Amino acid sequence: MAQSLELLLIQFLMPDNDARRQAEDQIKRLAKDPQVVPALVHHLRTAKTPNVRQLAAVLLRKKITGHWGKLSPQLRQLVKQSLIESITMEHSPPVRRASANVVSIIAKYAVPAGEWPDLLPFLFQCSQSPQEDHREVALILFSSLTETIGNSFQPYFTDLQSLLLKCLQDETSNRVRVAALKAVGSFLEFTHDEVEVIKFREFIPSILNVSRQCIASGDEDVAVIAFEIFDELIESPAPLLGESVKAIVQFSLEVCSSPNLEANTRHQAIQIISWLAKYKSISLKKYKLVAPILQIMCPLLAESTNRDEDDDLAPDRAAAEVIDTMALNLSKQVFPPVFEFASLSSQSANPKFREAAVTSLGVISEGCLELMKNKLEPILHIVLAALRDPEQMVRGAASFALGQFAEHLQPEIVSHYESVLPSILNALEDVSDEVKEKSYYALAAFCENMGEEILPFLDPLMGKLVGALQSSTRNLQETCMSAIGSVASAAEQAFIPYAEKVLELMQIFMVLTNDEDLRSRARATELVGIVAMSVGRARMEPILPPFIEAAISVLNCCFDINEVISFWYIRLRGFIFQGFGLEFSELREYTHGFFSNVAELLDDGFTQA
Repeated sequence: MAQSLELLLIQFLMPDNDARRQAEDQIKRLAKDPQVVPALVHHLRTAKTPNVRQLAAVLLRKKITGHWGKLSPQLRQLVKQSLIESITMEHSPPVRRASANVVSIIAKYAVPAGEWPDLLPFLFQCSQSPQEDHREVALILFSSLTETIGNSFQPYFTDLQSLLLKCLQDETSNRVRVAALKAVGSFLEFTHDEVEVIKFREFIPSILNVSRQCIASGDEDVAVIAFEIFDELIESPAPLLGESVKAIVQFSLEVCSSPNLEANTRHQAIQIISWLAKYKSISLKKYKLVAPILQIMCPLLAESTNRDEDDDLAPDRAAAEVIDTMALNLSKQVFPPVFEFASLSSQSANPKFREAAVTSLGVISEGCLELMKNKLEPILHIVLAALRDPEQMVRGAASFALGQFAEHLQPEIVSHYESVLPSILNALEDVSDEVKEKSYYALAAFCENMGEEILPFLDPLMGKLVGALQSSTRNLQETCMSAIGSVASAAEQAFIPYAEKVLELMQIFMVLTNDEDLRSRARATELVGIVAMSVGRARMEPILPPFIEAAISVLNCCFDINEVISFWYIRLRGFIFQGFGLEFSELREYTHGFFSNVAELLDDGFTQA
């Protein structure tokens, strides 16, 4: 088999696709025989070219699991010895690494069975070899072995930690330092004992040194491993970081503020700051790190990004998440520097900074709500001015901020209706659909807690909203419906003059059946229920049947009406559950709400419908 296999391995590496496929088929046939193992081992050690030796190791890794139990003790010993020789004597790094991968697979079976007692002592010896190649491959093996025989390292854990720390500080080889960093990541992921995990605290300075070297040399993928290690340490309930948190934050800020680095690398750095804010906020406060973090994060909100790239990795979005998390956990420390940033940046000639100014205020409004309520007048001065900005991006951010204020700064925000509502009214006529949509959202959230204060604005509001319902895109129509619902709830009986036109339009939406229209239908169903509650039974009861029929058609024939309203005992005489039973969860949810409102409105009259 050995001679024919050698030819097939060579043929497998040829550029000719047909020849390669033929070789692959022949190798698959030969690989069913356990004797393929010693044949592959032979070529791993004797083939003239590194490519063939590497391929032999790759195939051996794939086939060894199925054949290991069928090999004689002598053959098993031969395989193990040959792999050790390949690791220590092979000149090609890819072949050494491929051989190490085979060792990891065999160790899964041999070490627990006591068949390879000299493997771990060999690795310790190899990792302290004067030869760089030996140290590197030993560390690579330590990494991969954690996945297969991690429990076997328990008696050696203290020695192994000392070894990894020494290799992280290797003075002669960057390859060894990088391999040690990867090994630390593997062992930390595997280790769950709190006492053992705490020992990794002393690794942090060395990890940071290796990571900085990798960043400087352009090896960002390796540097990201450091952030994965910090992630593990941060999420641990043990007090792992101590003063090292300052060094971690400094390094993370260096990385995330470097626009020349890859988006993923920067995102990982920003994420570490976010985890620190979430899990170790007391440490950020203790070591006075909140202000330095915000000095980087707030300007990142103004960083221009290519929206064709993954938005989840965009620095401005990631920075907003960090600021939000910090506000939720450290509101008293976050509000002053963010407010200062917003006040200064709102006057910037750069529209991205004006956008960032109002975005930052919107982002912290949930976490810093009590502090912001006391500063509403100057805050609204910034945001309402931004709503009139010549740049669309700034107006859009201002609309977003107003929506956040309306959601989180109640009821104090409502007292500013005389300045806020006219500004939102103007924004509803913006040339940008994005600004309009955010303004509808702001209007809906703002009006939810209003009462008779809305009456002076009712006519111009409804004029614009009804007009938008008739001429806007689907997305805008849906957001517009939510806004009308809030207005109707606030206006109550004063909404009666506008109800007929709104219901007439909703009747059109409530019979739509195309998949892309079901969200609009859901919003329309919800809105009819809200309007009905606002204008009262006397006006709604005569015109409700077609709306009820449209809502019932959403439900299939086996639907239990108790699922619609669990707290109402309802009998729907005269109606049969038939129709198309639309499968859209949001539509079903709003249909439930519709029936709940109608049942409450009609009371005993609902059973006679």
